[in-house]
Amino acid sequence: MTFDRAKFASAIEAALESHLPRNSDIAPHLVEALRYMALGGGKRLRPAIVCGTCVALGGSMEDALDPAAAVEFLHTYSLIHDDLPAMDDDDLRRGRPSCHAAFDEATAILAGDAMQALAFEVLAGAESVPPPTRVRMIGLLAAAVGWPGMVGGQAFDIAATGGDILPIDQILQMHATKTGALFRASVQLGGLTAEPDIDAPRFQSLTAFGEAVGAAFQIVDDILDVTQSSETLGKNAGSDTDQGKNTVPAAVGLNRARAMAMEAHESALGHLESLGLSDGPLVELADAAVNRIS
Repeated sequence: MTFDRAKFASAIEAALESHLPRNSDIAPHLVEALRYMALGGGKRLRPAIVCGTCVALGGSMEDALDPAAAVEFLHTYSLIHDDLPAMDDDDLRRGRPSCHAAFDEATAILAGDAMQALAFEVLAGAESVPPPTRVRMIGLLAAAVGWPGMVGGQAFDIAATGGDILPIDQILQMHATKTGALFRASVQLGGLTAEPDIDAPRFQSLTAFGEAVGAAFQIVDDILDVTQSSETLGKNAGSDTDQGKNTVPAAVGLNRARAMAMEAHESALGHLESLGLSDGPLVELADAAVNRIS
C-alpha cells in the first residue's frame, strides 16, 4: 500500500484551516492566537495516524479528516497550556514564541479553552461518521484528554517535578496518560471511521498499537531534550533537566532509554502484524515516531 505523507499533510492542513475562524467582531485577538498556534507548523503525527489508520483499514483519508482535525486541535490546546508560566513556563514552541509569549497569558489560556471546545465541535459535526459512532468517538477522546488521560498526566508530572526521580514504571505510567492517551485515541478514531462496527479483538489490537507508538514517541522526546539543541527541536532544549522533571533518561540513562524506545517500536509493529497490517501507512507512522532519535 502506497503512503504519501505529503498528501496526508496537505489534506490535514486544509482541514485545520477550514475549521478555524477567520475573524471575529468580539474577539479578533483571540482568533489571531488560534490561527497562530493551529497553523504554526508541527509534525501533525497524531492527525496523520487518524487518517493512516482509516486508510489501512480500507477507509478513505477524506472521511477521517474531521476526526483528525479534532485530534490536532486538542493537541494544540495541550501545547498552549503546557507552555504557560504556571505549567512548564516555556517561551518557545515549534521554533516560534509560544502563545503566551507572542500574545499574553490571558489570551493563551482562552485560546487553549477555545481550541478544546472547537475540537469537540468539529468531531460532533463529522458528517462522514455515523452519529452513534460520533458519540462513541467523543467519549473516547474526552477520556483521553481529561482527568484520566492527558490532564491527569500533566497533574502527575507537575506534582512529581523537582523531587527525587520516580521509578521507571511510574514514569512510563505518567507518559501513558500525558502523551500516550492521545496517540491511542488517534488510532481508535481512525479505526472507527473506517469500521464503525469493528469487532472488539481488532479494536483492542489497534488500541495497543496506539499505546505503544505513544510510548515510543515520548521516550524519544525525553532523549531529544537531552541530546538536541533548541534550534533543532523548535522548543527549549534541556528544559526537562533544568526543571527536575521525571524523564526516562533521568531514570535509566540514555543508552537504556534508546533501547526502550526501540522496544516500544517493536511492540507497535507486532500489534500491526497481528492485524495483518505489516506494511502501509501505520508502519511508516510508527517509524516516524522513533526515527527522530539520536
